[in-house]
Amino acid sequence: QVQLVESGGGLVQPGGSLRLSCVTSGTILRFYAMGWYLQAAGKQRDLVARINSDCNTIYSDSVKGRFTISRDNAKNTVYLQMNSLKVEDTAVYYCNVVGRTKWGQGTQVTVSS
Repeated sequence: QVQLVESGGGLVQPGGSLRLSCVTSGTILRFYAMGWYLQAAGKQRDLVARINSDCNTIYSDSVKGRFTISRDNAKNTVYLQMNSLKVEDTAVYYCNVVGRTKWGQGTQVTVSS
Protein backbone atom coordinates (compact mmCIF):
# COMPACT_ATOMS: atom_id res chain seq x y z
CA GLN A 1 0.00 0.00 0.00
CA VAL A 2 1.03 3.59 -0.56
CA GLN A 3 2.33 5.23 2.57
CA LEU A 4 3.27 8.86 3.00
CA VAL A 5 4.80 10.48 6.05
CA GLU A 6 4.87 14.25 6.33
CA SER A 7 7.30 16.10 8.54
CA GLY A 8 8.91 19.47 8.99
CA GLY A 9 6.05 21.47 10.43
CA GLY A 10 6.33 23.61 13.49
CA LEU A 11 5.80 27.01 15.02
CA VAL A 12 7.32 29.93 13.17
CA GLN A 13 6.98 33.68 13.23
CA PRO A 14 5.47 35.60 10.33
CA GLY A 15 8.07 36.01 7.61
CA GLY A 16 9.83 32.82 8.60
CA SER A 17 10.46 29.68 6.59
CA LEU A 18 9.87 25.97 6.85
CA ARG A 19 10.70 23.03 4.65
CA LEU A 20 8.18 20.22 4.69
CA SER A 21 9.15 16.73 3.62
CA CYS A 22 7.02 13.84 2.47
CA VAL A 23 8.63 10.43 2.38
CA THR A 24 6.74 7.89 0.34
CA SER A 25 6.74 4.13 0.17
CA GLY A 26 4.75 1.38 -1.46
CA THR A 27 4.95 2.79 -4.97
CA ILE A 28 7.36 4.28 -7.46
CA LEU A 29 7.21 8.00 -6.91
CA ARG A 30 8.39 9.11 -10.32
CA PHE A 31 5.20 7.88 -12.00
CA TYR A 32 2.83 10.02 -9.94
CA ALA A 33 1.72 13.60 -9.70
CA MET A 34 2.18 14.69 -6.10
CA GLY A 35 0.54 17.47 -4.20
CA TRP A 36 0.72 19.36 -0.96
CA TYR A 37 -2.62 20.22 0.60
CA LEU A 38 -3.63 22.66 3.28
CA GLN A 39 -6.44 22.28 5.77
CA ALA A 40 -7.02 25.20 8.09
CA ALA A 41 -9.15 24.78 11.18
CA GLY A 42 -12.81 24.49 10.26
CA LYS A 43 -12.16 24.62 6.52
CA GLN A 44 -11.85 22.28 3.59
CA ARG A 45 -8.63 20.70 2.49
CA ASP A 46 -7.25 22.53 -0.53
CA LEU A 47 -4.45 21.85 -2.94
CA VAL A 48 -1.71 24.42 -2.56
CA ALA A 49 1.02 22.98 -4.76
CA ARG A 50 1.35 20.19 -7.28
CA ILE A 51 4.25 18.64 -9.09
CA ASN A 52 3.71 16.28 -11.98
CA SER A 53 5.88 13.39 -13.02
CA ASP A 54 7.53 15.68 -15.58
CA CYS A 55 8.26 18.18 -12.77
CA ASN A 56 5.76 20.71 -14.06
CA THR A 57 4.34 22.61 -11.09
CA ILE A 58 1.12 24.39 -10.19
CA TYR A 59 0.50 26.64 -7.19
CA SER A 60 -2.53 28.18 -5.60
CA ASP A 61 -2.71 31.95 -5.83
CA SER A 62 -2.26 32.33 -2.10
CA VAL A 63 1.17 30.68 -2.06
CA LYS A 64 2.51 31.50 -5.51
CA GLY A 65 5.88 33.17 -5.25
CA ARG A 66 6.37 32.05 -1.66
CA PHE A 67 6.21 28.25 -1.75
CA THR A 68 8.15 25.85 -3.92
CA ILE A 69 7.32 22.21 -4.44
CA SER A 70 10.01 19.81 -5.54
CA ARG A 71 10.65 16.11 -5.72
CA ASP A 72 13.58 13.78 -5.41
CA ASN A 73 12.50 10.52 -6.95
CA ALA A 74 15.66 8.73 -5.92
CA LYS A 75 14.90 9.53 -2.29
CA ASN A 76 11.16 8.93 -2.65
CA THR A 77 10.59 12.36 -1.19
CA VAL A 78 8.52 15.42 -2.04
CA TYR A 79 9.34 18.77 -0.49
CA LEU A 80 7.53 22.01 0.11
CA GLN A 81 9.75 24.98 0.76
CA MET A 82 7.68 27.62 2.51
CA ASN A 83 9.04 31.14 2.65
CA SER A 84 7.61 34.46 3.80
CA LEU A 85 5.09 32.64 5.93
CA LYS A 86 1.92 34.43 6.92
CA VAL A 87 -0.46 33.87 9.78
CA GLU A 88 -3.06 32.71 7.29
CA ASP A 89 -0.76 29.87 6.24
CA THR A 90 -1.47 28.21 9.56
CA ALA A 91 -2.91 24.78 8.85
CA VAL A 92 -2.23 21.10 8.75
CA TYR A 93 -0.31 20.26 5.60
CA TYR A 94 -0.75 16.95 3.86
CA CYS A 95 1.16 15.28 1.09
CA ASN A 96 -0.55 12.88 -1.26
CA VAL A 97 -0.70 11.40 -4.69
CA VAL A 98 -3.00 13.70 -6.65
CA GLY A 99 -6.44 12.12 -6.76
CA ARG A 100 -5.84 9.75 -3.87
CA THR A 101 -8.55 9.85 -1.21
CA LYS A 102 -6.68 8.30 1.69
CA TRP A 103 -4.73 10.67 3.87
CA GLY A 104 -1.97 10.50 6.39
CA GLN A 105 -1.56 12.45 9.59
CA GLY A 106 -0.19 15.60 8.03
CA THR A 107 2.14 18.04 9.71
CA GLN A 108 1.04 21.11 11.62
CA VAL A 109 2.32 24.50 10.53
CA THR A 110 1.58 27.36 12.89
CA VAL A 111 2.57 30.89 11.99
CA SER A 112 2.25 33.21 14.94
CA SER A 113 4.03 36.10 16.55
